[in-house]
Amino acid sequence: TVPAMIYYGVQILDPGIFYAASAAICAIVAVSIGSSWTVAGTLGIGLMGIAGSFELSPAITAGAIISGAYFGDKLSPMSDTTNLAAAAASVDLFDHIRHMLWTTIPSFAIALLIFALIGSSEGATPEQIQSLQTSLTSEFNIGLHLLLPLVLMLGLVFKRFPAFPSIVISALAGAVFAVLFQPEQVLKLAGDAGELASGFVLLKGVWIALFDGYVSNSGDKFLDALHSKGGMSSMLNTVWLIISALGFGGVLERTGILSYLLGLALRGVKSVGSLIVTTVLTCIGTNILAADQFIAVAIPGRMYKDAYGEKNLSRLNLSRTLEDSATLTSALIPWNTCGAYMSATLGVATFTYAPYAFFNLLCPLIAIVYGFAHVALKPASYDLDQDAVSAPAQ
Repeated sequence: TVPAMIYYGVQILDPGIFYAASAAICAIVAVSIGSSWTVAGTLGIGLMGIAGSFELSPAITAGAIISGAYFGDKLSPMSDTTNLAAAAASVDLFDHIRHMLWTTIPSFAIALLIFALIGSSEGATPEQIQSLQTSLTSEFNIGLHLLLPLVLMLGLVFKRFPAFPSIVISALAGAVFAVLFQPEQVLKLAGDAGELASGFVLLKGVWIALFDGYVSNSGDKFLDALHSKGGMSSMLNTVWLIISALGFGGVLERTGILSYLLGLALRGVKSVGSLIVTTVLTCIGTNILAADQFIAVAIPGRMYKDAYGEKNLSRLNLSRTLEDSATLTSALIPWNTCGAYMSATLGVATFTYAPYAFFNLLCPLIAIVYGFAHVALKPASYDLDQDAVSAPAQ
């Protein structure tokens, strides 16, 4: 499936608009399915391969993918963090999404403009692209039908199937496609060039790909580097880091250390602008300390509700700021669960792609500017009106 994505992707995407197009494509899909991780793990991998084919910067490409994926994740009603931020601040989900448009749309528009301006005209030549496609067709049986496992997974998530079974079902579909349409490659991976009718040998090749990844031995160094990856073993370091991060974050929360630190932060709040700044810095700090975006959304969300009311601000301003900072900066911290996953999946170090994740960097800054300029801030009276409307129904 990945070779097919690369083969057709280099025909459609032009190097001059590649970064902006990558961000836009990831944004559209992420809005539809509500998962930045799923987008990075499917479209992101294909786009990284296409960038390599074009000889474009992997760091900028990863920044574009993450910008688009988090834009869609932030605005999707199916996103975990979007629902969590609304629940933590006790606001209506769709009111929360509408209020986020004030910071999200300008940030993403600026990010797209920057990606368009740095679009490269120095990518691979048409001859090099043709050579790559020839190498792909000589190594793999290419066809549009090979994109069906990707379509299946996106369709399952869009229909609100849980992420885990969706990915497992799609991975198994990919394994079946490998046996049906790439049997020679499966046999090579199994280390057996025997008859194709040997079901056990085919099963061995698929099993190796699932647990240890695919290894290309075409003789073309670029092609081999492009396709030799994947497998559960390649994610073990990331899984260990995530388990450790969640354990550490849980300790900080249960011992009350995080609550104490957040209380200290609130002592310096004197104005609306300083409250927004404190919220942003608190969420970033929690992302750094607790290493998990869910903790960074939930704890400040619960603790800062009264502070926003005291400044005559609606809780919608809190829920928006939680997303602008906690959700978006999680992918920029190497030991955070999101940063670890994105780095492992896209094959680019977190600190290498972070300067190019323009959307993730701009959104917290725009939130702070709005706070000091008193722009797009709903008053506390909005919450009272909404509470009055919902009271009879309860």
